[in-house]
Amino acid sequence: MIELLAISGSLRAASTNSALLAALSANAPSDCRVTVYDGLGLLPIFSPDDEGERTPAEAMRLIEAVTSADGIILSCPEYAHGVPGGMKNALDWLVSRDAAVAKPAMLAHASARSLYARAALAEIMRTMSFALCENAVLEIALLGKKPPEIEAILGEDENLRAMREAVQVFASFIRANVASSS
Repeated sequence: MIELLAISGSLRAASTNSALLAALSANAPSDCRVTVYDGLGLLPIFSPDDEGERTPAEAMRLIEAVTSADGIILSCPEYAHGVPGGMKNALDWLVSRDAAVAKPAMLAHASARSLYARAALAEIMRTMSFALCENAVLEIALLGKKPPEIEAILGEDENLRAMREAVQVFASFIRANVASSS
């Protein structure tokens, strides 16, 4: 079983990115389990002074979840042409840890317009030494939709298929990375 951790970069209650990851979790292939991290808003602002023995409990929960996952799926909105502060803060808690090093990662998008955030997030992740899977592409346009519309869109056969295929490609990438590091 491939264990995946999904993190939404949005704190909005009606977040399209969170809805996408919840649908991805509910429709993952049978050989994959996608767990959605729910503590983004609970993370304190990163400070190097709070690392080591002083690492806050929620930061440790995130670090342990990333460490134990076989791969990470990130989905985040774009704020002012950048990565939202909450997502960047979560990644900052991982910077000085081994959790991100060679950890397979995939990006999922709920908007076709978040091009700046995509590029910035990919650059941050490469800099942190995540193994970014460029072939597992998932984009389902949900921007501006209301919850009932989002649910309907995510339930369409072609989108269910796209979610499963993206996760299958990512799972193959993870298996290949494990095989090549053995």
